[in-house]
Amino acid sequence: MRAWLFAGQGAQRAGMGEALFDRFPAYVTAADRILGESVRALCLDDPDGRLNRTRWTQPALYVVNALACAEALAEGPAPDVLAGHSLGEYNALLAAGCFDFETGLRIVCRRGELLGEADGGAMLAVVGLAPDAVRALLDRGGAADVDLANLNTATQVVVSGPAESMKAVRTAVRATPGARCVPLATSGAFHSRHMRPAQERFAAFLDTVEFRPPRIPVLANVTGRPYPADGVADLLARQIAAPVRWHETLRELVRRGVTEAREFGPRPMLRPMWDSVRAEQETAPQPTSPSVSATVAAPARRDARAPAPALASAPEPEPVGDPAAARLGSAEFRQDHAVRYAYLAGSMFRGVSSVALVARLGRAGLRGYFGAGGLDPGTVEKALTELARTPGLDGRYGVNLLHDLTRPGAEDALTDLLLRHDVRHVEAAAFTTVTPALVRFRFTGAHRAADGTPVAVRTLVAKCSRPEVAAHFMAPPAADLLRRLVGQGALTPAEADAAGGLPVAQDICVEGDSAGHTDGGVSLALVPTTAAFAERLTAQHGYARRLRVGACGGLGTPEAVAAAFVLGADFVVTGSVNQCTPEAGTSDAVKDLLAALDVQDTAYAPAGDLFELGSRVQVVRKGTLFAARANKLYQLYRHHTGLDDLDEATRAWLERDCLRAPLDQAWKQTCAHYRDTGRAHEIERAERDPRHRMALLFKSYFARTNRAAQDGDPAERANYQVHCGPAAGAFNRFVAGTALEPWRERHVERVADLLMTGAARVLAERLAAYAPPGPPHPAPRP
Repeated sequence: MRAWLFAGQGAQRAGMGEALFDRFPAYVTAADRILGESVRALCLDDPDGRLNRTRWTQPALYVVNALACAEALAEGPAPDVLAGHSLGEYNALLAAGCFDFETGLRIVCRRGELLGEADGGAMLAVVGLAPDAVRALLDRGGAADVDLANLNTATQVVVSGPAESMKAVRTAVRATPGARCVPLATSGAFHSRHMRPAQERFAAFLDTVEFRPPRIPVLANVTGRPYPADGVADLLARQIAAPVRWHETLRELVRRGVTEAREFGPRPMLRPMWDSVRAEQETAPQPTSPSVSATVAAPARRDARAPAPALASAPEPEPVGDPAAARLGSAEFRQDHAVRYAYLAGSMFRGVSSVALVARLGRAGLRGYFGAGGLDPGTVEKALTELARTPGLDGRYGVNLLHDLTRPGAEDALTDLLLRHDVRHVEAAAFTTVTPALVRFRFTGAHRAADGTPVAVRTLVAKCSRPEVAAHFMAPPAADLLRRLVGQGALTPAEADAAGGLPVAQDICVEGDSAGHTDGGVSLALVPTTAAFAERLTAQHGYARRLRVGACGGLGTPEAVAAAFVLGADFVVTGSVNQCTPEAGTSDAVKDLLAALDVQDTAYAPAGDLFELGSRVQVVRKGTLFAARANKLYQLYRHHTGLDDLDEATRAWLERDCLRAPLDQAWKQTCAHYRDTGRAHEIERAERDPRHRMALLFKSYFARTNRAAQDGDPAERANYQVHCGPAAGAFNRFVAGTALEPWRERHVERVADLLMTGAARVLAERLAAYAPPGPPHPAPRP
């Protein structure tokens, strides 16, 4: 594949474009008219030094890049993919057909005017430090008003902020061994929060411009991923105040198979960066077969990246990689998810799979899913903002989308939030069928490649415990649903067209006996059955790429992980073992409890969100009375018509041990909660239906016990609700007597490394043990 890269501001020089102006007189005439002066004179003669003033630099460089691109198109075929650094992105979009030459020049002129008005800011290139090290240096120096503006390579970062603050940053960099810095000739703090007023004005201007969908994929500076068909204006506006994720962009080009990159610009600025990223990839061996038997012989692949510090004071995650472990499962899965193992850390309710947990995994070359279930939109948005600003993740984080039968609007609102923050990876849980929100998330930005192959830019991992549910996700979205979403403006016709040739979820995770919502399924039966089903549906639907099946539930030892791969899993998803890590968003009291569990110390209890339906979750039994009390509440609900039907002893037990308040007071608190969360209709129904009133009151116990556990409330220890499967007890036995026996040493990436490298070792040992013997020695002659 071939890529064209367009340089941005900083590449300009007097004399640029000299050989191009005479060849394209129509472009030059149009540029002169729009600029109000000669673009040839501006570029060749540089009157009054204007070529280095942002107001003039940007249109001049745009014109020269456009002429060079026109020349290249006249001489040969178009590239497979495009990208541009900051200003250069406009030339990439021009080459992709998003607007014509004159429209692009008018946009760039307005951009140059707005940026040229900025003053009091400065930018500084820092060489020799990774982005996370630069951020740490800024934090130590108290430069809280300085942002990372350009993430160019693994060791080249541009920072941006007030000029006074930049002086201290320069001093700090020069005092750091192995680092150097170069001040940039700018008057504004470009690509930082200080440009938000300019961003808002530019966005208003872009609302007057009509953009066409890119004919060729263009990687956006803001995301490092392709522009969606209808998101050009939004991303261009955001680019003003967002960091340029150039390193991530170049890595995405490599991931897409680009082997040839051509730079357009008066100076060679981007080619060295491209060569640097190519060198990173070349130092890593490549994967071959995803089969289990290849674990002994196939070469490995892992991401090459600088180590990054943790969010807290914990030791830095080291992206160590065992070659055999890096070959377990599907190589295509590892490539699509940009992870070094076919391994994911699943979400845990109410942020137990926290920002710290997800970020630490991402920096170690793995992916976790933030536990958005049960959290309000403001808390989720804060988490997404923090994750997007965390250096070193390269987009390796996801978010949980939990189905809520009682609040379908919440699902739509969360989907809006995920798309607004350009989240690329979602884990869908508790769904029994495909919903419009899931389809909208999965296929926003979907398109067809140059050869007509449908491509989705977002991944969806669907947790399923039944083959008939998995079938919904393995199929393309229903045609009538796609038509409805197009009619509502939720998808474009191009996105819907691509969706028709793709499964709702490329990756299905078979959920066995796990924590959280569970059918108590048996992985030994479910995984191979679902894997065979996936092969059949891949052929039936004619997919260009095979459906992948993963496994979760009960994965607490290397032997269990190895068994999942032997059963045919393409990837594994862990859960309970990650709750007992320093990064998990729950209390130390809960972690102490989890670290003491054995395999038999869990039980089933009603699920608070699906209480009336009898859905179950698996929870900690040892050290808490929650399971017994929750099951008693469900039995009371099943056998009584309302609270008035309960005897005095039961009412006293309910007030004393469960609700911690008189029934009337507890009911008032419950009503206030439902009104505050926009569900007053539930209260109205409860006033008419005594049994529904009883259900709402009982469900308040589930909400309170969950919060009590996360907060570590010592007065409520007997009521701690902790979702957990037997994997936690199995892991405790496995690490007993080792350095990971104390939970404070169980950093989430160390758990992943231990399970995956251990699984590879187990498989190698078992294969060797069961290998057929060599040929027999010849019998002796008589």
